[in-house]
Amino acid sequence: MPPANVQIVKPKKIRIGDLLIEHKIISREQLESALADQRQSGRKLGRVLIENGFLTEEQLLTFLSRQLKVPYIDLRRYQFQPEVVRQIPETHARRYRVILLEDAQDAPLMGMADPTDLFAYDEMTRILKRPPRIAVVGEADLLKTIDLVYRHTEQISGLAAELEQELSAYDVDLTELASTEGLTDAPVVKLLQTVFEDAVQVNASDVHIEPDERALRIRFRLDGELRVQTTADRRIAAALVSRLKLMAGLDISERRLPQDGRCNVRVHDQHVDVRLSTMPVQHGESVVMRLLNQASGLLDLERLGMPETPLARFREVLRAPYGMVLVTGPTGSGKTTTLYGALKTLNSEAVKIVTVEDPVEYRLPGINQVQINPKIELTFARALRSILRQDPDIILVGEMRDRETVEIGLRAAMTGHLVLSTLHTNDAISTALRLMDMGAPSYMLAASLRAIVSQRLVRRICESCSEPDQPDPGMVALAKAELGDAPLNFRRGRGCAFCHHTGYQGRIGVFEFLETSSRLIEALHTGDPQRFAETARQQPGYQSLRRAAIALAAEGLTTMEQAARVSFTVEE
Repeated sequence: MPPANVQIVKPKKIRIGDLLIEHKIISREQLESALADQRQSGRKLGRVLIENGFLTEEQLLTFLSRQLKVPYIDLRRYQFQPEVVRQIPETHARRYRVILLEDAQDAPLMGMADPTDLFAYDEMTRILKRPPRIAVVGEADLLKTIDLVYRHTEQISGLAAELEQELSAYDVDLTELASTEGLTDAPVVKLLQTVFEDAVQVNASDVHIEPDERALRIRFRLDGELRVQTTADRRIAAALVSRLKLMAGLDISERRLPQDGRCNVRVHDQHVDVRLSTMPVQHGESVVMRLLNQASGLLDLERLGMPETPLARFREVLRAPYGMVLVTGPTGSGKTTTLYGALKTLNSEAVKIVTVEDPVEYRLPGINQVQINPKIELTFARALRSILRQDPDIILVGEMRDRETVEIGLRAAMTGHLVLSTLHTNDAISTALRLMDMGAPSYMLAASLRAIVSQRLVRRICESCSEPDQPDPGMVALAKAELGDAPLNFRRGRGCAFCHHTGYQGRIGVFEFLETSSRLIEALHTGDPQRFAETARQQPGYQSLRRAAIALAAEGLTTMEQAARVSFTVEE
């Protein structure tokens, strides 16, 4: 029992809806609407009220704190200790939405997303073997903290060491050992499963397995940057690579040539497509796995981050019955995400959509997707010619790689099809000029090209530790030169546990939208690159990638350093 001077406040049931009405935070009509939604979904009333926009999460948490006389703790600002948090098992923390914040001997402090949950409190009292004090915390922040703290870094290192010991104990061929359901199978599979679980939990886009002279390094790509997850003895590399090759249906005996494959893994009830590439390097084989989470891969156009005006014009262009729309940018700039967002908008029972991709990244229900296969001479051009005999309404071509593909795509756009595709160019203006360099006739471009979207990805400032910032005078001058007298609200991330002390969390798109007009078509007809570029810059509402990136920095969504990286790339 805690000493008498420590006050334990147990959860108590309150009629939260009636109290919110009584304090004039919501109306009776809003409560009735939320209760109707709750009866259908089974979710907690507070969550329904927040999701319906009747009040903010902070309003609800502050209200509960006052009513229950318990503190409200903002986890984004709280310096929690992972070893304390882990005293509650992860399964219980997720199930009951609780987190241990302080391990005081008399009465530990526990955060609860629902401080009225008596059953959760009693269960935690049993686990902690003493009644805790409670605080109210935000559910989203609580889940992010759980994802952060209950990572598998130590487990991965332990499994790697276990596999190393097991391999050292038996003098046999590693490839054979990794490909049989024998003694070493369990550690290899456990290690890979744990790596996948951790990668999905932190939303990594890629996993790199790299053998070096002395060690095996496993790295995750998070928000576009690589971070070391763990290092292990290099001797386990062959066993890991062989197991991955088996999963992807590759030849485990071929170690001299690159190989590409694909497999599907199930992680926490989620299906994750894994695109796997192997490459022979000096000390073995390097493996890179691109993780495509089928549950969260497709974004609506509204969630891409495109500003309101170009987004409205983009939607208008997509409604056209024919023409070509191009999305351009370097590798990893989010082109495929934008195109899939467009397909998600266009997909209906009334239209036939066929895609030609290399590789097919996400499976789209109701859409016919063709995988390119150069080994049997199924190229973009060949597939595209066949697709036109399939009576499609909308065609997506993964990439305009050569003159033949470009010409077939332009002809398809001229003959009543909406054609979507990508191209690797620096900006929207240079895209049309690039197509002309590839041999596309200017008259076909003028007749078919409807719009070009050029894009980049920049790192988003972490919301949990965002604070005002004053960049150096050179950056401020650059912003003023582009934006004129527009307000400048520069911010930076101080660095916190949620962003791994980087100051950034997630990424946001930078977009340049160029729609064809009669003047642009006339410039294309002349085949004069300089005239086309000058005419494009004079288009109403046109905004360059540089200006778009700096505008995001001025809004406090990214930093001027990130915006400058886009600017310099475009200038180059």
